[in-house]
Amino acid sequence: MEESVERIGIAEEAFDRVVAASRQLEASLDAFDDILDDLTLLADYYGSSEWFEDRGADEKNKLPKDLKRGVLSEDLPYDMLSDARGLALRMLEIATDVLYLV
Repeated sequence: MEESVERIGIAEEAFDRVVAASRQLEASLDAFDDILDDLTLLADYYGSSEWFEDRGADEKNKLPKDLKRGVLSEDLPYDMLSDARGLALRMLEIATDVLYLV
C-alpha cells in the first residue's frame, strides 16, 4: 500500500509538470505561429537588393537619425534567423521524441 501511494504521488507530480509545461508550450507555439509572416518578411528582406539599397542609404546618412535600424546590421538579422532555425530544429527533435513516447 505504501509503495502504491508513493508511486501515485510521483506520477501525479510528473503529471502536473507535464500539464503545466504543455500549456506553456502551446501558448509559446501560438505566439511563434502568429509571427511567421514577420519571419518570412525578414528572411526575404535580409540580403535582398532592397536591404543593400537601404543599408547604402544608411551608410550615406540619408536616413532619419532617429530611425531604428537594427535590421540593417549584418549580425542581428543573421543571428535572429539562425536562432529561429535552431528553434525549429529543436521543435522537430522534441516532437519526434514525444511521438515515439505516445
